[in-house]
This record gives sequence, C-alpha cells and structure tokens, in this order.
Amino acid sequence: MSILHANEMTVSAANANATETLTGAGFEELKARLAKEQRAIRIRRFTSNKGAVFGLVVVLMVLLLAILAPVICHYDPLALDTVNRLKPMSLAHPFGTDTMGRDVFARVLYGARISLFVGFTVGILSGVLGMVVGLYASTNKLADNILMRICDGLKAIPSTLLAITLMAVLGADIRNVIMALTIVSVPSMARLARGRALVIREQTYIEAMRCLGASKLRIMWKHMAPNIISPIIVQVTFVFASAIISEAALSFLGAGVPAPAPSWGNILNEGKSVIYQAWWIVCFPGAFTALTVLGLNLLGDGIRDFIDPTSEG
Repeated sequence: MSILHANEMTVSAANANATETLTGAGFEELKARLAKEQRAIRIRRFTSNKGAVFGLVVVLMVLLLAILAPVICHYDPLALDTVNRLKPMSLAHPFGTDTMGRDVFARVLYGARISLFVGFTVGILSGVLGMVVGLYASTNKLADNILMRICDGLKAIPSTLLAITLMAVLGADIRNVIMALTIVSVPSMARLARGRALVIREQTYIEAMRCLGASKLRIMWKHMAPNIISPIIVQVTFVFASAIISEAALSFLGAGVPAPAPSWGNILNEGKSVIYQAWWIVCFPGAFTALTVLGLNLLGDGIRDFIDPTSEG
C-alpha cells in the first residue's frame, strides 16, 4: 500500500473521529476542509504516477492538435496539388506532401479527429453494452447461458478477421467501422462485467436487499452497477487504444474509412507504395498512432492503480 494511500486513510479516520465531536457550523467547516485535503491527496497520488501523467499529457496533446487542426494548419487535407507531389519536409510542408501533393501534416492532424472519434465511440459503446450484457448474464441463468455462448463464439474468431468480415458485409463507412469494432469489443467487456457482478452478487448487502424485497432491476442498477463501473472504466481506455489500432489496420487494408478521408490507416496505405522515395508519408502517421496508443495504455494503467492502490507495482 502506498504512503499516499495510507495518508488518505488517515485523513478519512480523522474525519470520522471529528464528526463525533463537532456539530453545526464547525462540523460543516471541518467537513469541507477535510474533503479538500482528501482531493489534494488523490491528486498527489495520481500525479506521483509518472507513466499516467505522461499518458495523460500525450492524449491531451493529440486531442488538442485534432481540435485546433484548422488553426494550426491552413491546408485542406483533401486539396490536390500534383505539381508539389512527394515534396520533402520544409517550412511550407512540415511533414512533406504525398503522392497527390496533399499536405501530410494537415492529413495527420485531421486524421487524429477520425481516429480519436472512432476509438472514443467504440470504447463508450462497448463499455455500456458490455456492462448491460454482463449484469443481465449474472442475474439470470438462461440469459447467462445464451449471452455467454454468443460471446464465446465471437471471441473464438480472431478480432481482426471478424472486423474485416463485418466490414465486408456492412460496407466501408465510418459508422460501420464503429459498429464492427464495437461488436468485436463487447464480448471481452461483457465477460469482465459478468465476472465482477458474480462476485458482487454474493455480498451480504445484496442478500439483505433481496430479503427486504428489492426487485432484480433495483439491485442490478442501484447496487451492483456502481460497484462494477471502475474496472469497466479502466477497460474502456484499453478498448479505446485497441480501436485506434484496429481502425488504422482496417483502413490500411481498404476495409475501413473510405479514401480519400484523412484516416491514419489511409495515409499509411497511400504511402506504402512510395516508402523508399517518400518515407515521411508512412513515418509520421505511424508515429502518431503509436504515441497515441502508448499514451492511452499508460493512462489506463494509471487509472487502474488510482482506483485500486493495492495493484500498484
């Protein structure tokens, strides 16, 4: 257990002891002060994890670049300029130009929008759907047998192959990419939610709620769901990172976001044929993809350690 976590427990104990001796305005003032100290300790505990801070900074920087793309770069990512095709890095084109004369810097920045949007949406959708499936599976034996067998069947297929198959059926479109990657990600999320919910279901307070006549829905959503949300949040960050890689892979194979949209995978696909003449077309989107995924993974590890201090180290 970390020193910061021990300090937080000490503050909590002091808070409990103080509440027994103070009333009225003095109690409210002390309560507010101790709550402020607890927040400061939590912030210090998170910032003491250098990997998590680095991951957060990287993710925020990529997000900021994506949002401010029109301000940072004045080139249209889709504008063709064949006269300046395959130009190396310069002040006018910091990342050079591609086979059609398009500014690679602009395409990488606008590509960050697509990758972050796809990753975030897939993470949120798979987290919500996985939690719903896991909760219902943990409280209903018939639903458990049906839903978990479906999840087992989906997990038995390699995720990339399953995503490509779904895209072949649905067609190349960003909405279909999100749908396909969500279907691929839900089984693992549902398994995680179900496993955690099965543990929570056997706790004494859940048995007490059943004895008091609480309905299954009330127990499920009011008492079980809040206790499984923490591992789901952590897993969402990893799904976020995985979805960015999967989207880039699908677009690289021509089964993802349709060209000429400035997806990182599309840029890599366009640059592979001229990699020896114009290495920058492949290098920069690949570096952004790797850095973003690294940042998300480090941030996910940091959130896990923050939520569960016993997992540190």
